[in-house]
Amino acid sequence: MSRSGLSRRALLAGAGAGAATAVVGWNTSTAAWATESGAGVAELPTLDGTVTLQGDGLERFSSDFGHLVTARPRAVLRPGSVRDVQQLVAFARRHRIPVAVNGQSGDLAQLGAAGLESHSSYGQANPRGGVAIDARGLSRVVSVRPGRAVVEAGATWAQVTEAGLAAGWVPPVLTDYLHLSVGGTLSVGGIGGAVQRYGMQVDNVLELDVVTGTGELVTASPTRNRELFEAVLAGGGQVGVIVRVTLALVKVRERAHVFSLYYDDLDAYLADQEKVLAGRRFDLQVGDVVRSADGSRWRYKAELVAFADAGRAVDRAALLAGLVPVETEVVEQSWREYAFRVDGFAGYLRAAGFWSLPKPWLSVFLPASSARAFMARAAEVLTAADLGAGLLLFYPYLRSKVRAPLAVLPGQQEVGWHFDLLAFPGPGSDSAAMLERNRRLYDLAVELGGKRYLIGAVPGMTREDWRRHYGGQWEKVARAKRRFDPAGVLTPGQGIHAS
Repeated sequence: MSRSGLSRRALLAGAGAGAATAVVGWNTSTAAWATESGAGVAELPTLDGTVTLQGDGLERFSSDFGHLVTARPRAVLRPGSVRDVQQLVAFARRHRIPVAVNGQSGDLAQLGAAGLESHSSYGQANPRGGVAIDARGLSRVVSVRPGRAVVEAGATWAQVTEAGLAAGWVPPVLTDYLHLSVGGTLSVGGIGGAVQRYGMQVDNVLELDVVTGTGELVTASPTRNRELFEAVLAGGGQVGVIVRVTLALVKVRERAHVFSLYYDDLDAYLADQEKVLAGRRFDLQVGDVVRSADGSRWRYKAELVAFADAGRAVDRAALLAGLVPVETEVVEQSWREYAFRVDGFAGYLRAAGFWSLPKPWLSVFLPASSARAFMARAAEVLTAADLGAGLLLFYPYLRSKVRAPLAVLPGQQEVGWHFDLLAFPGPGSDSAAMLERNRRLYDLAVELGGKRYLIGAVPGMTREDWRRHYGGQWEKVARAKRRFDPAGVLTPGQGIHAS
């Protein structure tokens, strides 16, 4: 009997159903769950958490934020301990059952458990008929102290940020939407407006506890089990399940001065953004592509943020010197207000019905030398309907700041551009056509020396596509897969084909 009083016979086959059937194990002959012991039945280990086999608790893990891929898992594990993850992964390895972690992200305070969903957009976190691990079973912020925080992988960046703010320390890099799991964004990279100074979120990890595909619990860092450390960060969940993370923190600055600079000319926008990047004028630097007021064309907006302590002004003239926007807006707000700025927009998207519709996102990185050509082509192809109520982010980064090997970026050029189509099309949109458009734009990006970010929806990725994506890292990826997930059961939804 486990510490919570749940034996393997108490695992639930129904979500709270009074007539739930006890499950004892896996029938190796029929490749299905067994309700009675017998020949060919591999008994499940004793667990501290629960396993759901039917009902709403299972349906919630069938789709994800993109609502483009639907595949019902055979079971969902809500772990009560790290040991549960070890036991489940080891069991899955023995019986070749696919496993994937699902962060079930969202604003729990607003939505409740019923409104949570995976923030992958193209089935990346779906176990394809295997077992989904509900990361919210391990979602504590364990400790915060100057310079670092220890958190479980299912905790959200919103949780980490709130706990850090109370102590005066915050993550140096945050995603725009904070209600995403720490383990989820670290599995793909985690990019935000501070990438020009601090790299991606994966570049600010001090240590990881990982359950490998063999069920072994391993602590990894840059100086300890480094091969696993580098294979996990931005590794798409291919070699292990992140269960605990030690994150670097920085001192919080209390005020955010937000500059919005608008451009009608793409060349002027590119030049000013790269000028700002070279001069390191701002603490955060992003930008997006928006429709003009009359809806007839695209405009370009740089969003630049300077942090300051309370009561301290910033030199706006110096920050804007030499830049040539056609329009400028400046707003001052608290650091927290800026960090959680997307919550209001997300609330609108939910209320207007966009949140639950298909979302064919596309995210790529481009070398600076081809950013203009790609953006010009995308501007010709994309319509207001393609974007819907969504966003099209487009801003520069410094390649040298991104150090995690599997956060793959283009070539040798120091400056690159991030193109991030976060589309929220309206009802009745042709998702199939939009996916085909994504593929064409992805192929163009590759032709121009670009790379993809793992969150996007790119159909038809082949083994050769993945080889080309990873380039010189491909053998390292394949070797790590063979070593740490020899049965090839982890995160099949990425479709990386490295085993």
